[in-house]
Amino acid sequence: MRWADQLIKLSNFELEMLQTRLAEVVGRREAAQVKLAVLVAQGEAEIALARTDPEMAWNVGAFTEALKLKKRAAQTDIDTVAAEEEGVRDAISEAFESLKKYEQVAENARLADVRKEARIETAAYDEMGLRGAVGRR
Repeated sequence: MRWADQLIKLSNFELEMLQTRLAEVVGRREAAQVKLAVLVAQGEAEIALARTDPEMAWNVGAFTEALKLKKRAAQTDIDTVAAEEEGVRDAISEAFESLKKYEQVAENARLADVRKEARIETAAYDEMGLRGAVGRR
């Protein structure tokens, strides 16, 4: 049964590593989302400033084009990290399935050992009973 315990430990370790990786990926996705939100806020602030200052209005076109490129890059980062997050979540699901299989195998092995010990004990009691019955005759 020692082998099953080792498989369970290894599977738990793999699961912990995947969960750590998921936390890191989620952090990267959230940072990318914050970056996109900041870009949107900057764009809105620049447009509001351009409405109040005629000289700033001349630069709004170039700023808007640059902002579109930055927002597109930020959205690409979000999409890439989201795909990576989905992959890590799938790997975690598979690791959980493997862990449950190993735990089930270990439990079945333990129950088989208990049944075997019970059969041996029952056979010993039967033998003691037969010897006692033979001795009484």
